[in-house]
Amino acid sequence: MTRIILLLFASLAVACGEWKLALPGWEYQFPRDHGNHPGFKTEWWYFTGNVSTADGREFGYQLTFFRQGVSPDDSKAESRFVTRDLKLAHFALSDLKTPRFSFSQKLARGAYGEAGFDEGDSVAWIDGWRCERSGEGFRIQAEKGDVSIDLTLLPQKPPVIHGKDGVSQKAEGAGRASHYYSFTRLKTTGQITSGGKTYPVTGLSWFDHEWATNQLGADQEGWDWFSVQFDDNTELMLFQLRLKKGGRDPYSGGTWVAADGKGEAIPDSDFSLTPVRWWQAPKSAARYPVEWRLEIPGRNFVATVRAATENQELNLDPIRYWEGAIRVSGERDGKPILGRGYLEMTGYASKVVGMQEEK
Repeated sequence: MTRIILLLFASLAVACGEWKLALPGWEYQFPRDHGNHPGFKTEWWYFTGNVSTADGREFGYQLTFFRQGVSPDDSKAESRFVTRDLKLAHFALSDLKTPRFSFSQKLARGAYGEAGFDEGDSVAWIDGWRCERSGEGFRIQAEKGDVSIDLTLLPQKPPVIHGKDGVSQKAEGAGRASHYYSFTRLKTTGQITSGGKTYPVTGLSWFDHEWATNQLGADQEGWDWFSVQFDDNTELMLFQLRLKKGGRDPYSGGTWVAADGKGEAIPDSDFSLTPVRWWQAPKSAARYPVEWRLEIPGRNFVATVRAATENQELNLDPIRYWEGAIRVSGERDGKPILGRGYLEMTGYASKVVGMQEEK
């Protein structure tokens, strides 16, 4: 049904003009760039976090708003049924005590204001799922059945811009890139409902905002993306782009964020990721690496990355992927280091949709 709806929305759009490409020289401005960039085909606002109650009950959460462009034409349409983009959102909650993993999806056109971007303090929303500016930070809300989140996120560091010259290059060629920044450490307070019971929680969250047009190459199969907040007030973002023929694309890389908030690039040549243990999803039958050995020799860093619970696959249509809470333990400069974060793995169960041109 979702595939049919997507095709229907596409047929109602006016297809003219050209999409913008993510090219060097973008000048980031905040809070402007927290908002919508409709000239680019794909955009997302990505919130993940690890929080817990006062007595130690742990939760992981994900709330993502997607904008998938249908037409780059910015002229005023005569009908509200002609749309420039589709609005999607994913919400997932990992109750790590149970453990229970809940996930859901919303899809909307926004013709009647039920979904949209950039209206007053609202950054993105679909029905009751919302991201709003709140002082220097954000408030996010989502509910599905007996699970919900209502969280306030306050940045502890300034935004970190990934890549070089304003772009995060993802493949060979001009425009095969994204504009990409993160708030890597957001103090998080609020409440989570799981199984119909509501818990006050505190913890840390991570916010990724990325916009692009066809950033991936046709020879790329998917990616493994890691975000980690360490106990020494540093953070790590790392991704590897997997090739269909096997191996890793040299445009893989990441950013180490120092305690003072300064980001330092990690090139593809300076890290290794080795799967240690795999898990097969019961619904999609995809096999995901749920434990990794991570080494960054240039930073004298070696660690084991483990899924906080294995079953964190979002089995959705038309996208199926693994996104969940992780735990990290290792050494840096010979000293123990611990971290918590999130791992996203795409291309194992379904094709990456809407982010690349096919050969």
